[in-house]
Amino acid sequence: MIDPAVAVTGATKIFSTPWRRRSVVAVRELNLKVSAGQIYGLLGPNGSGKSTTLKIILGLISPTKGRVKIFGRDSRETISREGVGFLPENPYFYKYLTGSETLRFYGKLCGMQGARLASRVDELLELVGLTSAGDRRLSGYSKGMLQRIGLAQAIVQEPKLVVLDEPTAGVDPAGAREIRDLILSLKQRGITVLLSSHLLEQVQEICDRVGILANGTLVREGGLQDLLAIENRTDLVFENASPQLLSEIESLATQSGARLIEQSRSRTSLERLFLDVTQSRSEHRSKSPHE
Repeated sequence: MIDPAVAVTGATKIFSTPWRRRSVVAVRELNLKVSAGQIYGLLGPNGSGKSTTLKIILGLISPTKGRVKIFGRDSRETISREGVGFLPENPYFYKYLTGSETLRFYGKLCGMQGARLASRVDELLELVGLTSAGDRRLSGYSKGMLQRIGLAQAIVQEPKLVVLDEPTAGVDPAGAREIRDLILSLKQRGITVLLSSHLLEQVQEICDRVGILANGTLVREGGLQDLLAIENRTDLVFENASPQLLSEIESLATQSGARLIEQSRSRTSLERLFLDVTQSRSEHRSKSPHE
């Protein structure tokens, strides 16, 4: 039997606040399982316990009760984290280092050196699209570039599990799209991804399974398609349907006892519209001989 990438059993975390003479329950009786090879999204509003849960899984803080295993090993054991990469919500980097120097630094922390490390740095810069910026200091990087170099350092030692806390926070739509493509590429490489976010549309595009936290409690959990499906409803999408055809379909549905709930034109998302029109405009400007 293959061990799950992450298995959380009955985890509870209580923070005491002596000056207020009371305690705060950040996570309550959490049971969670992330299968190997999945992209799992941990959702919830600010203060719902997402970051606390990730820190418990990573062994950065200990649960008040309960246990966590990573690929079958107790998360409190240092060896359990050898195959884990992490990108926090607000990563701190040494801004005087270049992109290449940053990756070499983290690679050496993971025990890499010599030709293997040099090759890995070049490979990662290409993977995250920063080859041309590898010799530039991080102080000159945009927010999106910093997130991409952060993602590169999280996988420098070729981990089996990558944990990402709000990986697209503060990044513009185009940059967020690039980061999501990178996350999907990790799955294609066989890497399990556990990410937290409050940006639902982004999670919907890439996650296989999601868990929703509210006030420290897991209120819903399951496969994405199963959670999004609406009981007793079926969507039919037509192209170039005539009014007569639609009328006949509605009449047939009524005769069979079904009820038409809604009829409308298909819509795109605001994000996709934004990307389409901005990219189209950018391509037009690059082709114009007068600009």
